Amino acid sequence: MNDFKNLRREINENGICTLTFDKPDSAANIFDAATFAELNAHLDWLEGEGRGACKGVVFATAKPKIFLAGADLIGFTQGEITPDILGRLIDQGQRTFERIAWLPIPSVAAIHGVCLGGGCELALACDWRVASNDASTKIGLPEVLLGILPAWGGSTRLPRLIGLPAALGAILTGKQYAAKQAQKLGWIDDVVFREGLPHAAEKKIALGRKRLAPPVFLLNNPLLAGIVARKARAQTLAKTHGNYPAPLKALEVAVRGLSCSHEESLHNEKTAFIELASTDASRNLMRVFLLQERAKKLKLPADLASGAESKPRPVKNAAVVGAGVMGAGIAQWLAARGVRVLLKDIGSEPLARGMQTVAKIVRDATKRRVFTKTEATAALDRVVPVAADVPLRHVDLVIEAAVEKLDLKKKIFAGLESAGGPDTVLATNTSALSIDEIASDLQKPERVVGIHFFNPVHRMQLVEIVRGPRSSAAAVGLALGFVKAIGKLPVLVRDSPGFLVNRILLPYMAEAVRLFQEGHDPARIDKLMLDFGMPMGPLRLADEVGLDVAQHVAKDLEQRLPKPVPMNDILERMMAKGWLGKKSGTGFYAYGANGKGKGDDARSPLNPELGAFQANQNPVNTDEALIRDRLVLIMVNEAARTLEEHVVEAPEDVDFGMIMGTGWAPFRGGPLRYADARGLPEIGARLEQLGRQVGKHFEPCDLIRDLAQRGGTFYAEAKAAVKKESMQA
Repeated sequence: MNDFKNLRREINENGICTLTFDKPDSAANIFDAATFAELNAHLDWLEGEGRGACKGVVFATAKPKIFLAGADLIGFTQGEITPDILGRLIDQGQRTFERIAWLPIPSVAAIHGVCLGGGCELALACDWRVASNDASTKIGLPEVLLGILPAWGGSTRLPRLIGLPAALGAILTGKQYAAKQAQKLGWIDDVVFREGLPHAAEKKIALGRKRLAPPVFLLNNPLLAGIVARKARAQTLAKTHGNYPAPLKALEVAVRGLSCSHEESLHNEKTAFIELASTDASRNLMRVFLLQERAKKLKLPADLASGAESKPRPVKNAAVVGAGVMGAGIAQWLAARGVRVLLKDIGSEPLARGMQTVAKIVRDATKRRVFTKTEATAALDRVVPVAADVPLRHVDLVIEAAVEKLDLKKKIFAGLESAGGPDTVLATNTSALSIDEIASDLQKPERVVGIHFFNPVHRMQLVEIVRGPRSSAAAVGLALGFVKAIGKLPVLVRDSPGFLVNRILLPYMAEAVRLFQEGHDPARIDKLMLDFGMPMGPLRLADEVGLDVAQHVAKDLEQRLPKPVPMNDILERMMAKGWLGKKSGTGFYAYGANGKGKGDDARSPLNPELGAFQANQNPVNTDEALIRDRLVLIMVNEAARTLEEHVVEAPEDVDFGMIMGTGWAPFRGGPLRYADARGLPEIGARLEQLGRQVGKHFEPCDLIRDLAQRGGTFYAEAKAAVKKESMQA
């Protein structure tokens, strides 16, 4: 027993064997080689020496918030991955879980915390599943989000357990379910308090082996399965535009599994997994996962690390200045994570609207079972609205979220400096304004840092941490620790016009407006980028952001960037008619009064009056490849400039920021990964061509020219730089 470090075995007085996952020196339980070896050793004992001594086996966790988080993806993605290696990995998981399914005694998964991927597939191999009602308990098969499919039995067992329609809803989307939701689907048998899991598991063992309920067989009959499959395929193609092969392959395997033997279905899982894992889409989605893990462990750069606290103090009390959409969203997110928040604005009316926004977000999250009612009440109690100027000496962090006007922000920060304590860090949520300019009149500008959340705060994981030239190591360190502590993913950027995401995104939107002015159909422009893999077309995105906001940021960048993308007057003319996008009900599309049109906004019709804003209705060149390249390569070029100018330090930062901040075609890996894959000589030549045909703003930056001439890539260059630095050190 002393040899077991990841999975310990205990037998109680009633003959119940409990195998408890508890990976040492780790917050998570994952399936790695050591865990598999120990699990199989325990199964050897249960099938042999322990067969007569145990009435049943329970799989449990010692971790506070994780049951089993699946396979060791970091270990899995290191080194060369061949079909043989993948085949052995799948065989190992399938054989192990088959052993659990065929144990001579009943088995129960007692689930508390995250139970995803391979962890969920282990639970599916058990006779019974009981789960805690804790908010941390989530059940799901997220493999398609990594470009693969459940291949340790999940694609085979789940349809047979809960029926094909519900199973496809889980497998094809990667959705995670709260315990109560999973119970309604038939995925979980009982939901209890965590303390009651051992008793609930023992009761299930007393019932013996579980048999499938008859309604499942009715749901899986061939006629209904065919109808469900056709509908699921159509919905998947509409959502993915055919860019993601994993959902379609998972659909095929799950449906075929209902009409073939269990063994054949497992073989189909393995074959499909190996095929998918070799695709560029899967490799890039795996990289996105690793970039997220990288962000969770992000540290200060070397030039700041020496001056920062070894462990930044936690933020327990915060103030948010500005109760608009962003301020209220930030306040809600902090309060829901245990931070006490003063929400400040200039009067009772904006504060009331802000508190209503906070309450609505919490209410909606409670309906989705993100929070319990008790947790929701506690979160609301942590937000205190104030209109008067109050001392902020007890506040660890102030986040300013007022409107994007430099003079106003400077005035606010002057007041915050005098109201705060000597160690209070002052942050701005500005999306583009200079951090250094905002702090320029302060006595201690080093206390100021940018913490730029994205809208909507409760859905967007990315936060840009912006270090101004005078921002202290202590201020940046506190901001970095704070962002990670509240469950967001940080990217560290230097104070530069537009920072990272808006710097790259706004030229793209401006080019789309230019294409529209030339006479191209707005819906066609948007569809081309949806087909490319963007979550939303650039003109609909402009409507969502607000034409006034897009115009303001774009104008600011045009004035401050050394090589700006030139603007036309289209947005100003549209704004003059009161068209501000979705919030006013009219922009490039018509949404109805105040943006509350009928049905899905994605089906909102084009604004019928747009023709008056176009130079002509018959543009000279309608080549789709040209239009797409104008939109995509304008981003690639600007992304390269952010690296060239050291706005960020690595291509990973650029791609991570664009994927998490804008949804930039994840299966393509981000703009710089896309450029490397397409080839920088081709990218450089195409930009030169566009520079001659369209405008000088397309001329490639020096970094692209240099790499193209040398046959280099962004990522190889970055690795070489890291290697050189480590050798010098």
